[in-house]
Amino acid sequence: MTVELTPADYPLSINRPELLRTPTGKALSDLTMDAVVSGDVTAEDLRVTPDTLALQGRIAASTGRRQLAENFTRASEMTAIPDDEVLAMYNSLRPNASSAAQLEELASRLETTYSATTCAALVREAAQVYAARNLLAEEDS
Repeated sequence: MTVELTPADYPLSINRPELLRTPTGKALSDLTMDAVVSGDVTAEDLRVTPDTLALQGRIAASTGRRQLAENFTRASEMTAIPDDEVLAMYNSLRPNASSAAQLEELASRLETTYSATTCAALVREAAQVYAARNLLAEEDS
């Protein structure tokens, strides 16, 4: 069952805490100082989850903020991508850093390895814009 979210649900941590879980499945109410001191809360519990980001995106969409909702969708997808690969993606997307073929290979990897279709679409869109503005790196010969 999908819960309808509106701007009144924001911030989720105050207005809808029952919807939030840590990556290890703990409820928001389980994140106490006593739990931290006893070692029951770890750094993994403090990471954002794809579900939380998707919920934030649904709130953004409910206000008509399509671009913000898409950003949350991409962020949700990126939680599955290792940090070093996210940094490499960032560097690849700099103007003149990658060729069209390299960007297509990145987009394909995002889709096949991480099921990050929204991120892949952004990379392909960037490749088109870079081509139109002459901001692609030269193809290796």
